[in-house]
Amino acid sequence: IHNVFCRKSVINFIFISFCRGKINKILHSVLSSFACGIFGLLLIFLDISLVIIDLVFTDKIYIPLGYRSVSLAIALFFFLELLLRVCVEGRWHYFSDILNILDAIIIVVILLFDIIYIFNNTQFVGDIPRLAVFFRPLRLIIFMRLCLLARQKRLEQLTRRMVSGNKRRYTRGGFDLDLTYVTEHIIAMSFPSSGKQSWYRNPITEVARFLDSKHQGHYQVYNLCSEKEYDPKYFHYRVNRVMIDDHNVPTLHDMVEFSKDVDKWMSKDKENVVVIHCKGGKGRTGTMVCVCLITRGIFLTAQQSLRYFGQRRTNKTSSTKFQGVETPSQNRYVGYFEEVKHTYDWNLPPTKFLLLKKFIIYSIHGNGNGCDLTMQVIMKQSIIYSCSSSQNAKIFHDSESNRVIIHIFSCPPLCDDVKMQFFLSSPFLKKLYQGCPPAWLYLPRNELDKLHKPKAWKIYQPDFAVEIYFEE
Repeated sequence: IHNVFCRKSVINFIFISFCRGKINKILHSVLSSFACGIFGLLLIFLDISLVIIDLVFTDKIYIPLGYRSVSLAIALFFFLELLLRVCVEGRWHYFSDILNILDAIIIVVILLFDIIYIFNNTQFVGDIPRLAVFFRPLRLIIFMRLCLLARQKRLEQLTRRMVSGNKRRYTRGGFDLDLTYVTEHIIAMSFPSSGKQSWYRNPITEVARFLDSKHQGHYQVYNLCSEKEYDPKYFHYRVNRVMIDDHNVPTLHDMVEFSKDVDKWMSKDKENVVVIHCKGGKGRTGTMVCVCLITRGIFLTAQQSLRYFGQRRTNKTSSTKFQGVETPSQNRYVGYFEEVKHTYDWNLPPTKFLLLKKFIIYSIHGNGNGCDLTMQVIMKQSIIYSCSSSQNAKIFHDSESNRVIIHIFSCPPLCDDVKMQFFLSSPFLKKLYQGCPPAWLYLPRNELDKLHKPKAWKIYQPDFAVEIYFEE
């Protein structure tokens, strides 16, 4: 019942978010467009011109009805534009700028003067429109200043959008952030930055303002970057770190501890949300978001969660480029976590020590005999073993089957999370990770990190693969 309820909530959430996002996106694009800015500037010039013409060429005590009607129509247009901007950007965000406050006051005052005069033509109010003349040049100055600021802000937004690509962004209530609601309670985003990096990534002050305005007291942030951090005071010290290198995977132990912490936090209050980020908010972030989806029972399998994250993070209206988890090892590790949860009930399987005995590499590139190949074995973030054609290995080239057989000597016992790196004379680096190794493992090209990308296929043929043999 819980799973059915969660899935229905997810479907309703996606539909509501889609409708709101569409309307908000249309209004935002219209109001921030160059054409809308030029049209508003022309209306201000027209309004000022009409009043000047009347002051210079008319001796009457009041402005003619034709002038008054046009002036009222212009005032109504700017008042409607003001309401729409407040609706799109959010009341608190829009009026946080002093220029916006002054602009709004002038718009309302001019509108009131025009309404009063057009419906009351007595001597008592005869001079009111002429008093309003002084507000119009001030409105022009403020409008020009706002246009310059908007242009600078637009440049920053364009830079951030270029960096984030077609990742789904949050663009409501005056926010424009590389941030996606995967579900109502799980948020994925890119790194919250400061200084020069805030020009092309999420400004940390804006992220903090967003979270405080939407989920005050009910959010917890998870920083997955091992390479950089920030002052946790921005998020009221509710920041947890999981150390994961870029384009790498967490350990199974870290995944289990992370899942328990997320489950504990979200069980405290139905309003609680988790905010997960790495640098770009894609690979490492997607891996751990999928852990959350499986942990909370929203999806049962790794494939379902990976597919769903990709759909939510990718904005297909601007590009078809996939913004989900693509790195093979990250996909595999989500599968490992699925097995740990369902088979081992959130406990890691018993530690098993294996000896690395042999590699077979098919369709090898380079000199063709494996002499340009070296390998490193990394365990617990330390290189524990390395080998090459001249050290700790015996290499045999089987030219008939186009494969290289590498016999390994003196490798220490392996356990838990193991990372193996292969270096060839070509510029591409192959990495494979093995968390729960059997006695034999076969990995084709599309399951090897970096070789799964099309740019590597000119060098590594479709039948390229790595086969590994272990002994207990």
